Amino acid sequence: MQSTSSSPVLTIDGPSGSGKGTISRRVAETLGWHYLDSGALYRAVGLAAAWEGVDLDDDEAVEACARRTRIRFADDAAGEPRVFVNGQDATDELRLETTGAAASSIAAKPGVRAALVDMQHDFRQPPGLVADGRDMGTVIFPDAAFKVFLTASAAERAERRHKQLMDKGVSVNLDSLLGEIIARDERDANRAVAPLKPAPEAVIIDTTGIGIEAVVARVLAHVHEGG
Repeated sequence: MQSTSSSPVLTIDGPSGSGKGTISRRVAETLGWHYLDSGALYRAVGLAAAWEGVDLDDDEAVEACARRTRIRFADDAAGEPRVFVNGQDATDELRLETTGAAASSIAAKPGVRAALVDMQHDFRQPPGLVADGRDMGTVIFPDAAFKVFLTASAAERAERRHKQLMDKGVSVNLDSLLGEIIARDERDANRAVAPLKPAPEAVIIDTTGIGIEAVVARVLAHVHEGG
């Protein structure tokens, strides 16, 4: 699959729990564009490393794992997105907090990020792409025509994640979840490679206390207004 650099891109970056995944999918569906969940790529590599028993502190081993890991996105019979890692449906495991922590750790490694750049660029296809992540607008698609940065208070993001996990039957302590989110924010914002920050030209939307449809409307208005 060859990427088409002339295809328009909307980047939606933000910290964990800011709503970027839900918003990005809704916006992509409305526009009829492709969707890239870049976080799933890092989670997939983290999971593949765990399956193989790779030491996450061994940069060369993790980079090699990233380069050999095969990731495929597909919808199931109900139209729900599924993620396959090396041929296995890993969708549910990718959502675990342990997988997220591993993804945050390996995302700071230059070799891993380099290994996944081309894969992310390949998602840029006509008629357009909505890319969500942490460095979509700053590093992966710096020429994107439209850039959004979503944020929300750590407390609200923890509550959202807690509800999401409880709805799936996963029991988790809210205070522990809040601590993990704050720690991940710290790692992501202060890492030496591609730190989490809004692109200078990005529209910043604080989603604290705002419903999904209202945020989607604001993002779509940004696109329709031409950036």
